[in-house]
This record gives sequence, C-alpha cells and structure tokens, in this order.
Amino acid sequence: MGIIYLRHIDSDQDYQACFTVMRELRPHLADADAFTAQARRQAGQGYRLLAAWQGNEVKGLAGYRIQENLLYGRFLYVDDLVSTLDARSHGLGGQLIDAVREEAQRQGCAHFVLDTALGNPLGQRFYFRQGLLARGMHFCQPL
Repeated sequence: MGIIYLRHIDSDQDYQACFTVMRELRPHLADADAFTAQARRQAGQGYRLLAAWQGNEVKGLAGYRIQENLLYGRFLYVDDLVSTLDARSHGLGGQLIDAVREEAQRQGCAHFVLDTALGNPLGQRFYFRQGLLARGMHFCQPL
C-alpha cells in the first residue's frame, strides 16, 4: 500500500467518496445520496466519520461518537469500521482503531466500545489483537 493519511469527513463530496467503502460493511445502504443524508443526520447526534485516504481514494472508514451512560461513564462508541478488500491485512484497520482510541483519550473517555456480529470470527480475532475484550452480548429487536 502507498501513503495513507487520515482525515475526518465534513463535505457532501467526501461523504459521496466514502459510499462504496461503507457499502462493503453496510450493503443495505441504497445509494450515495441516502448515505450522505443519513450520515449528516447522525453527525447532528455527534457521529464523526474518519476516512483513510490513499491519494483521492478512500481505503477505510471509522465512524464513531462520544456517549455517556451509567455502565461505562463517558465512552467512545465505534459504529462503523471497514477497509476495502485490497487494503485489508496491511495494518489500516489498526491505524483507524489507534486514531479513534487516541481521540477517545483526548475526549476524556473512560472506555472504547464497539460491537461485532457473533458470526464474524475474523473481526473478533482482529479486535482481540487490538487489545479489545468481549464484555457481553448485544441484543436487538426490529420494531
């Protein structure tokens, strides 16, 4: 891989550039315009999207937000973490995790939290290597 630089997304053009990468993680996303609109709404709730760029091409993304609850206190929650297929196994995921973990520390967070699917053993192995430990199960019910 060539030189990678990390930059937060703030323009519609940048969100559009991120769509195909995000769709690798979230295949249900309909189109780039709908993705941009939803990411903008989430940004109003504190969501930030950090992109890993190689030239003008997005190779990875980390979407996160600062939250607070009675379980963790102030914490950073990772909503989305994805890299392109050709960027995997080159350390990009670790770079994104490190950058977001550093942001959590700058923001005074007591914890760094993310969820992954039970059927994602490769992701789980990656998270364990990054120093993350499983602490529970995430339950969900469609309404």
